Amino acid sequence: MSTPQKLSIFVFHLLFLSLLPLKITSSPRSQAEALIHWKNSLLFSPTSLNSWSLANINNLCNWTYVACDSTGMFSEINLFSANITGTLTQFKFTQFANLIRFEVKNNSLNGPIPSAIGSLSKLILLDLSNNSFEGNIPSVLGRLKELQYLSLFNNNLNGTIPYQVSTLQKLLYLDLGWNKLDSPHWSQFLAMPFLRHLSLRNNSLKLGFPGFVPDCRNLTFLDLSVNHLNGPIPESVFTHLGQLQSLNLTNNSFQGPLSPNISKLSKLINLHLATNKLNGPIPDSIGFLSDLETLELFKNSFEGKIPSSLGRLTKLQKLDLHSNGLNSTIPSELGSCSNLSFLALANNQLIGELPLSLSNLTKISELGLSNNSLTGEILPSLIANWTKLISLQLQFNSFTGRIPPEIGLLAKLNYLYLFNNKLSGSIPFEIGNLKNLIELSLARNQLSGPIPLTIWSLTNLQLLQLFENNLNGTISQEIGNMASLSNINLDMNQLSGELPETISRLTNLQGFSLHGNYFSGRIPQDFGRYIPQLAYVCFSNNSFSGELPSELSSGFALEYLAVQYNNFTGSLPACLRNCSGLNEVRLNGNRFTGNITNAFGVHPNLEYVNLTDNQFTGEISPDWGECKSLTNLTMDRNRISGKIPAELGKLTQLQVLTLSSNELTGSIPNELGNLKMLFNLNLSQNHLSGQIPRSIANLLELHYLDLSENSLTGTIPEELGNCNKLLSLSLNHNNLSGDIPRELGSVAVLQYSLDLSSNSFSGEIPLELGKLISLQNLNLSHNNLCGDIPTTLSKMISLRSFDFSYNELTGPVPTDGPFQNASGEVFAGNPGLCGNVEGLPPCYSISTE
Repeated sequence: MSTPQKLSIFVFHLLFLSLLPLKITSSPRSQAEALIHWKNSLLFSPTSLNSWSLANINNLCNWTYVACDSTGMFSEINLFSANITGTLTQFKFTQFANLIRFEVKNNSLNGPIPSAIGSLSKLILLDLSNNSFEGNIPSVLGRLKELQYLSLFNNNLNGTIPYQVSTLQKLLYLDLGWNKLDSPHWSQFLAMPFLRHLSLRNNSLKLGFPGFVPDCRNLTFLDLSVNHLNGPIPESVFTHLGQLQSLNLTNNSFQGPLSPNISKLSKLINLHLATNKLNGPIPDSIGFLSDLETLELFKNSFEGKIPSSLGRLTKLQKLDLHSNGLNSTIPSELGSCSNLSFLALANNQLIGELPLSLSNLTKISELGLSNNSLTGEILPSLIANWTKLISLQLQFNSFTGRIPPEIGLLAKLNYLYLFNNKLSGSIPFEIGNLKNLIELSLARNQLSGPIPLTIWSLTNLQLLQLFENNLNGTISQEIGNMASLSNINLDMNQLSGELPETISRLTNLQGFSLHGNYFSGRIPQDFGRYIPQLAYVCFSNNSFSGELPSELSSGFALEYLAVQYNNFTGSLPACLRNCSGLNEVRLNGNRFTGNITNAFGVHPNLEYVNLTDNQFTGEISPDWGECKSLTNLTMDRNRISGKIPAELGKLTQLQVLTLSSNELTGSIPNELGNLKMLFNLNLSQNHLSGQIPRSIANLLELHYLDLSENSLTGTIPEELGNCNKLLSLSLNHNNLSGDIPRELGSVAVLQYSLDLSSNSFSGEIPLELGKLISLQNLNLSHNNLCGDIPTTLSKMISLRSFDFSYNELTGPVPTDGPFQNASGEVFAGNPGLCGNVEGLPPCYSISTE
């Protein structure tokens, strides 16, 4: 044999030996040292691991979280909820060849799953769930041929599920849910050893459902929920996995119809397919899953009817079909599912009445049929048999008739939602029997009569919504007994009378709303003093009087205050200044007085303020400039004085600034030109002086500009022609002078008004104003304008009113377009005008013969 041949044989043997698994010699001591080494690598290990010590080397089998086999070697490591933090990278898996159980569930482990875990060839159970492992699932898991239980649930694993898992033929339990796993790309399949031929033209194609799953034919539990998997569910899932008892594919992007072969999963107990993109009908064959206890298909695109075959599922306890496109009636056969405790059909397009057979659902505890088009009455015979109900949600339907008194039999009820229906009649007093009720909403119906006194005895009630009905009468003093109440909304009824002093006892109150009733009198002066979490208060559109309670927001938690259109007087509560979470304040339409200067502070979340139509005095504080979230600041028709602070220019989110009809002085700050989102600026009817800042032309979103009835001087900035969204411009009753800029004719959308009257403008009317074909009202009266009225103005086809009176205009009045049949009043005070208009001399042609 030649030397090269000998060398080749030597290299071959060397390569062959390198491919053989490395034989690791382990002993109880080496295993103990490996565990101690790993414990020392952890970022945190609890005192319960103190037994893991070389000083305790002779009692290995008494160490915590471990078990030994007959040889004294470790056979189980179970660190369930051991409160450890760290990684598995320093764990010497090769030392533990005899392990049959490795569990680290419910800890704070992170990092990758080491590929060395593939050396645990005898492993039966592997549970790494509820940690923060990341990276890919190692393909070496395919070597664990004895594995029956595998859970990687609730980690941060990504990539695809390796096809090698299909070799785990003994696998009974597979849980990969709540990760970030993707569907496999076609190129990954090229590496599969069994692949012989594959022709795929689109190299970005994803193959959808993990193809290995149907090969694990002994599975009884499969959970792939809350991942990024997509594609149709293959037929083989239904035809090959006949041992499945639980299937969970929730919250992925699986699509396509649900196969009629679903019936071949005859041992299914739990089926979870919710929150996917499945469509088509729900197959009738689903009714053959006779052991089914849970069926969840919600948040898909299923359509058509609810299969009547569901009535065969007599073991069914939970049926959730909400948020689909189902458009049938509710099948009467559902009444045969006598073990149902949970039924959710909300957010579909169901029609018709509630079948009487549903009265057989005597175990029902949660019933949700909201957001459909169900009709008819809520029959007493149904309600009377649902005595185990905890939650009844029938809102957003078209139920009619009365609320049956039998509602009082539902003594366990926590949640009763009947809002947005067409229910009429009075609220039955029997509703006061629902002592466990936490939330009650009967809003947006046609209920009438007084609020039953029994409602005020519901001491566990946290939410009470009766708004938008026809209720009348008063609020009883018994409301003070509702110690748990956090939100009450009685808006838009016909309630009247004074508020009882006892509302001040509602110490858990967060929201209190009475908008649009006929309440009168004073608000109890202790209201808010003992209610530290009060965040939402609405007394608007009533006839309340007197002052607001001085400690309305004793805990400074107030976010929303609306008291507009009442008869409130006096100063604002001082506590408002310290409510840093304020979001919206509506005080308009009252008779408030007092100095506004320091009534508010710095409110970073404040978006809307309306103080209009009161008698506030004082000045506008520069602190408003620090309320950076403001979109609306309205203080019209008060007695506010002083200058407009330049700090308002910091309010870059501001859309509406109206300060009209006050006693403001000084000039308009240039800084207002920074308000790039401003939609409406109204500073009219003040004592402002100086020129119109050219920076106003930077407000390209401006629709309404009103600076009228001030003492402004100078000219109109020609740059205003750049405000090409302006719908209305009012500069009347100032001391403006100079020419009317022809650039105003470029504001093509100017629609409602252009009012330049009562100034000292001179020169001619620009021809370009004729381009304003959308303008409805034009007023140039009481100026010093000269020359003709341009015939181009005849093209202003939308013009409804105009006024050129009291200028120095000359020549003939146009006769076309809006000038036909014009009144002489709009041309009065112009001696040089002529035409066929009442009050004007006729225009005579001058002969040139």
